[in-house]
Parts: sequence; structure tokens; C-alpha cells
Amino acid sequence: MAQLAGQPVVILPEGTQRYVGKDAQRLNILAARIIAETVRTTLGPKGMDKMLVDSLGDIVITNDGATILDEMDIQHPAAKMMVEVAKTQDKEAGDGTTTAVVIAGELLRKAEELLDQNIHPSIIVKGYTMAAEKAQEILDQMAKEVSPDDVETLKKAAVTAITGKAAEEEREYLANIAVEAVRQVAEKVGNKYKVDLDNIKFEKKEGGSVKDTQLIKGVVIDKEVVHPGMPKRVEGAKIALINEALEVKETETDAEIRITSPDQLQAFLEQEEKMLREMVDRIKEVGANVVFVQKGIDDLAQHYLAKYGIMAVRRVKKSDMEKLAKATGAKIVTNVKDLTSEDLGEAELVEERKIAGENMIFVEGCRNPKAVTILIRGGTEHVVDEVERALEDALKVVKDVMEDGAILPAGGAPEIELSIRLDEYAKEVGGKEALAIEAFAEALRIIPKTLAENAGLDTVEMLVKVISEHKNKGVGIGIDVFAGEPADMLERGIIAPARVTKQAIKSASEAAIMILRIDDVIAASKLEKDKGNEGGNENFGSDLD
Repeated sequence: MAQLAGQPVVILPEGTQRYVGKDAQRLNILAARIIAETVRTTLGPKGMDKMLVDSLGDIVITNDGATILDEMDIQHPAAKMMVEVAKTQDKEAGDGTTTAVVIAGELLRKAEELLDQNIHPSIIVKGYTMAAEKAQEILDQMAKEVSPDDVETLKKAAVTAITGKAAEEEREYLANIAVEAVRQVAEKVGNKYKVDLDNIKFEKKEGGSVKDTQLIKGVVIDKEVVHPGMPKRVEGAKIALINEALEVKETETDAEIRITSPDQLQAFLEQEEKMLREMVDRIKEVGANVVFVQKGIDDLAQHYLAKYGIMAVRRVKKSDMEKLAKATGAKIVTNVKDLTSEDLGEAELVEERKIAGENMIFVEGCRNPKAVTILIRGGTEHVVDEVERALEDALKVVKDVMEDGAILPAGGAPEIELSIRLDEYAKEVGGKEALAIEAFAEALRIIPKTLAENAGLDTVEMLVKVISEHKNKGVGIGIDVFAGEPADMLERGIIAPARVTKQAIKSASEAAIMILRIDDVIAASKLEKDKGNEGGNENFGSDLD
């Protein structure tokens, strides 16, 4: 509101909140830091888990950074930016979501100290941008090239990603499944590999133990055979995939057929029967003994299919039909009349099995399947969900290594190396920007510090020890939290794809820079229907404590 010749001029509507300058910066930095602090305790193999209960009482127990932030109902706009960091990291690299958020929070904490010394945000932003670019160069120099066919390295990366999740007791077993699945669906384009993780399907069933999780080189479909008279097991299957209903077609327009004599009615029914029989005969003629239909199958068609000993499954999801086509080599046909023997796919075995009290169809033994299924088992719903999250991370990490062919040591080693090298870089740059680059370098130490803290080690002592050993013995030295000592991460097989660390620093620095550039927050008042408590005018600062 401004004054003009004694008259107040209202610019913003009543109830609008506005924070300007340092107030705005401090509130935004505080909100972002609180998010980072929330997930910080989950970092590393000794990290703790969070239990999240939603408004309906559903419970999620996890230590996956992206899942935690996704499940939390976050209001503050700056805090929401931190959630975006985790989501970006998850999409781009698959792992390192907690790392990215923790680094972003620490960058902002260090920036706040510089702001207190009256250093302008623009200078901090410039220094952070220079440091982030230099960090990418250093990581490229640090990265070790590996062959995409090096199964042992792929397995080590998968084990590192699963360690720290609830499923870590079976990490070797799950890592093997992840590597095998990704290698099966990987396609070579020129000299590079391309991996589409959509071709790996998860089916989750409670019951059994995590050890009962299995990789099926084919597709598992959560459906059952439509008719009790059909075979439940077909060996040497010839598979037809049909995208139309095996039913009598109805006219597109509203039509009325008047029947005046019983003969006409009989002819009408016979014609319907003939049409269905022709469809089934066509399927039999081309030599198919298993049919997957995306739509419905008429009772009469089911009867004929059963009579011919053909196994049929109806109302199969479109995504499952596409996976079946990739796994068996079959073509999806829209019209039964067009079906030929070339359109059929092959599998050694198609069988209906009972898993955890429910029937499922297993299509196994495909020749070179480009779609596979992982059947996840576990004692409870929460265990199954956490195994799924662990496997997702492992699959993405294996994909990263196969596509990029570059790995880095884990255990805080890259962050320590960046911290040392960026300190030297700051001295070269000089000026006020050097202060920001030094702050960036120091902020990266939060990762080894947090790893030590979460493992119950003495953080100061461990940090001093690991930095001095890192300088003397080489870039692979990080913290082995199980042994509680500095160690060569590459030797101990604790590795991560280069993409994970590079993306984490990129996302974290961009988010921190974006939050630092904000010097004015104008928040509109809540709508009437949202005004439940005390006028409903939400104060961004009030619920951050």
C-alpha cells in the first residue's frame, strides 16, 4: 500500500503476505534447509528409515529420499523446489536423491553465512555457478571408464545402490537379478547400449521371503485362463496377440432388427454362432495354441477355444500386450481375419500358477526376450514395496553404467576430492567470488560428514583422517562405514555411476542458485474454502519451526 496526496493506494488484495529482501531470503533458505535436514539422517548404508502416514492412514516405511519427499505434504514454495531436486535426480540418474537434497541444503546454509557478511547474492550466485562448472570437469577427470559388458562392475554398482535399503540382507541376490534384467533388455545402437526400463515389469505379491523374488525371462500377467476346460499348461507355445474382442460385433449406430418368425430367430442365432466359430477356426488354422486378447471373449468363443485345446486370456492390459510382443516376437493383430502364422510368437512354456492365493499366467523360455518380469516377494506389503524401490534404484544404476561406461568411487570420495580441488581453484580465481567457491567446496563435505554421523562415528576425527588419507593415497579414498575407517572405495567395490554424482551436484547447485536469487515473496491469501484455521491465512514462516 502506498500514499498519494494523503490517499492510500491499494496495490495488493487484502490478506496478501509479502516478505522482502533479507526476510524473504532467510525464510526460503530456512524452509529448504529443513527439508534437507529431514532426509539427512537417511543418507548412506547406515541411514535410518522414515515412517510416513497419510491422511487415510496408509503407511510408507522407506529411506529413499525421493519417496519420502513425494509422500510428504509440503506447502512452502521454496521447500517444494527441494522436492523438485529429488524428483529430477530420480528421473535422470535413479539414485543419489538424498545426496542431491542434502548438498542443496548445505549450499544454502553456507550462502546464508556469506549473506551475513554483506556479500551480495549475485556474487554468491556467480561463485556457485563457477564452482559447479569446475566440479563437472573434475568429476569427468576422476571418472573411471568401464566396459558395459563387465558384469562384476555392474553388480558392484547395483549392490552399492541396494545397501542401506530394507532389502540389503539379500543385496547380492537382488543385484544379480537387476544386472541380468538390464542386460537382457539392453539394445546395442552402434557402439553404445540403450536401455528402456519400461521393458522390465514388476509384479508384486506378498508372501514368501525376499529370496523368493525371481526374474522371469518373459512376462507374468496377473490374469487367469478364461475357461475351466482350457489347458492350464502349454509347452512349445505358439502365441497369438489379438487387439479386438472375440465377440459378435455390434453396429456403430442404434439399429433395431425385427424378427417375425422362429425360423428367422434361429437363422439369426446360427449366424452369430458361425461368426464366432469362424474367428476361432482362424486362430486354430494358423497354429496358435495360446491366445491373449486385449478385450473380451464371448462365452461361445471360449467354448470353441476350449474344445480345440487352446489356452485363452482376456482383458489383458495394453502395456502387457506390448511387453508380450517384445518378449515372444509376436505381432499384435487388430483383426482376427488378418492373423497369419508369421504373426505368432513363441515361448517354451505358458502356464497358470497360483501365487499367494491368486492365479497368474507365466510366459517363460522366450528365445531372446526384450521384455522381462521381476516377480517380487516379501513377508509384508511394506517389505515388498521397499524391495521394489531397492530394485528400481539398482536397475537405474546398472542402466547408467551400461549407457555411460563411467563409474566413480562412492563413500564420499568424489565429494572430498571436489572439496580439495575447488579450494585450490578458489585461490586461482581470487576476488569475492573466491569466497563463494570456498563455501561451495566446504558445503560438499557434508556428504562424508553425514555418512560418518549416521554410522555413529566421530565426525570430526573421521573427516580429518579421511581428508589426509585422500590427499596422500589417492582419489579413491572414502569412508567405509562398516569398517569405520577410510578405505579405497574402488578396491572394496563401493562404486556409483558417474552420472549419479554429476547430476546430484548439477541439480543441487541449480536449486540453491534459484532460491538465492529470490528477494521478494508475495503470497496471495488462501481461498475461502481453505480457511479452516484462524482465518486460514497461512504464514509461510510460522510452520517451519
